[in-house]
Amino acid sequence: MKGLLLRDLRLAFRAGGGFGLGLAFFLIVTVLMPFAIGPETATLARIAPGILWIGALLACLLSLDRIFALDWEDGSLDLLATAPLPLEAVAAIKALAHWITTGLPLVALSPVLAVLLNLPAEGFPWLIASLTLGTPALSAIGSFGAALTVGLRRGGLLMSLLVLPLYVPTLIFGAEAVRRGADGLDAATPLALLAGVTLATLAAMPFAAAAALRVNLR
Repeated sequence: MKGLLLRDLRLAFRAGGGFGLGLAFFLIVTVLMPFAIGPETATLARIAPGILWIGALLACLLSLDRIFALDWEDGSLDLLATAPLPLEAVAAIKALAHWITTGLPLVALSPVLAVLLNLPAEGFPWLIASLTLGTPALSAIGSFGAALTVGLRRGGLLMSLLVLPLYVPTLIFGAEAVRRGADGLDAATPLALLAGVTLATLAAMPFAAAAALRVNLR
């Protein structure tokens, strides 16, 4: 399991699609938004939680098709399917590798970009906490979408259509936690709901991804 995780991390950094592309997209979305909306600090502060969460969600979405695509192309996925390691564990490790190379850097970059959107200082801890809790769910759901569309030509669009509705609860609770924290309100409830969604996703999605892989590998 450790060897598979390290291999996926090396591939992500060498290919540059998981780490650099997601960060660049997150940065571009956040930097361009004030130009489109205007420089009013009150307006930016009000919409900052939603913008930051949408930017992080779309940044994660960009690299989802690479979770299983490289293994499919070079035949490694067939070897993994016949290996002693269960496919459920393979899907979980690949989701973890995607989170490390995409979700974790987004969490680290988010406070810097929050300054550009004039997010109140009270919202910074809640932004970091919500992204830390929510981005693993994005990667886990994305691994399921990637498993469903692996091997399909131009499967990226279909995968986006499949996983975006599943992202909605994470987006709602994550952005609401940041908004309440920025307004000085109690954000514990949406954060707890976000944690519940993430735990349920982490428990279910490796099995769903493994089932989809078995169907595609027949």
